Amino acid sequence: MSTFSEFREFIARGNVVDLAVGVIVGASFGKIVGSLVDQVIMPPIGLALGGLDFSELQWVLRADDVTTPASELVAIQYGAFLNTVIQFVIVAWVIFLLVKAVNTLRREQAAAPEAAPAPTPSEVLLTEIRDLLKSR
Repeated sequence: MSTFSEFREFIARGNVVDLAVGVIVGASFGKIVGSLVDQVIMPPIGLALGGLDFSELQWVLRADDVTTPASELVAIQYGAFLNTVIQFVIVAWVIFLLVKAVNTLRREQAAAPEAAPAPTPSEVLLTEIRDLLKSR
């Protein structure tokens, strides 16, 4: 089997396609959650805390010195980290809800009794013969 045909078989598998779709949807969902946190959730929280902008919160380790050309601001930006933690919690919660819903559906499907399979033609014939023998 050539490498190309093996690659084509690998790509054609449903799992690879499903994974690709999941990655693309996940990346888009991450952008939506980022926007939700940065532009919807955090502004009212900041306003409630006296006009605080969480994305600007930082601990300055070395201030930017305009008199020295090589001096740059060095800071720990814990506000951006807090935003990222909130984004993670939202994504984790949504994934939890999705997994919970899928598990509930699987449990319902497993609990549902399966319909008996239809008898094969030979079983039908044998049943007829048995019934004829009983009637004699």
